[in-house]
This record gives sequence, C-alpha cells and structure tokens, in this order.
Amino acid sequence: MLLIFAMSGCLQYSFTGISIPSNVRTVYISYFVDESGSGMGDLGDILNETLIDRFVNQSRLRLSGNPEDADIIFEGRITGYSNQPYTVGGDDRAELNQVQISVNSSFRYTEEEEPEWDKSFSGSFQYDPNVDPIDGENNAAQEALNRVADNMFNDALGDW
Repeated sequence: MLLIFAMSGCLQYSFTGISIPSNVRTVYISYFVDESGSGMGDLGDILNETLIDRFVNQSRLRLSGNPEDADIIFEGRITGYSNQPYTVGGDDRAELNQVQISVNSSFRYTEEEEPEWDKSFSGSFQYDPNVDPIDGENNAAQEALNRVADNMFNDALGDW
C-alpha cells in the first residue's frame, strides 16, 4: 500500500518540470536572424533547430508553420557573438577560449497584443583552441546556443 501511495505521488510530477495549459497546443517559432556579425553563417539555423527540438520533443506542443494558427509565438534575433580567451597559460597563449552568444527574444500568446516576456538570453561554452580551433569554436557555439534554447524553453514553459 505504501509503494502504491509513493508511486502515485511521483506520477503527478513532470519529468521535464514543465506544465502547459490544456488550451495551448501549438507553437510558432520565427526564424532568429543573426545580427551578431559573427561570420558564422548558420547560427540562426542552429538556434531555430534547437528551439524546435525543445518545444516539439520535450513538450506536447506541435509546431505551427503559421503564426495565425499558433497558440504561442516566439520571435527574436541573435544580437551578440564573442570568441575570446577564457584562460591564458604562462606563455601568454590561450588555454581555453569562450564563445558567448546573446539573443533577444519575445514570447507571447497569439490572442494577446503584449508579450509575456521580452528579454535577453546568453549562453557560453569554452573550448581548447590549441586542439582544433575551427571545430572547437563550432562546437562551443552549438553548446552556447543549446544553453540559450534551454533557458528560453524553461522561461516560457516553467512559469505556467
């Protein structure tokens, strides 16, 4: 009897920590244009794919291809990109570099004029520039965007 009671209590919690109102079924994620001047041509694509993955695969929401058919809308742009030394060794060479990416985004219900939030997010990740600087920077950018997407997802769905 105690085991049944304990398990029934666990079933009421979401494993992802999100809760979505029953009337919210679809999400529209606009393309996040890269205005950072990073020179990396695919940051917007990476962020959009990551956001779609979060909202479609980690919630019950379906992706809408049209903002008029969606219950919630995400819009934004990539505003900043930096790749700078994070730690420097004794020979004044970078031992680790850090990629930091900033994104401005808004989240709103389609029936509302004003967004629920309109804020900046940033994510960073370090890599060793002495091992493979090009792949290292690309992987660090991907991880930084993963962190941005996680924060956006949690801020949007965690507050309900």
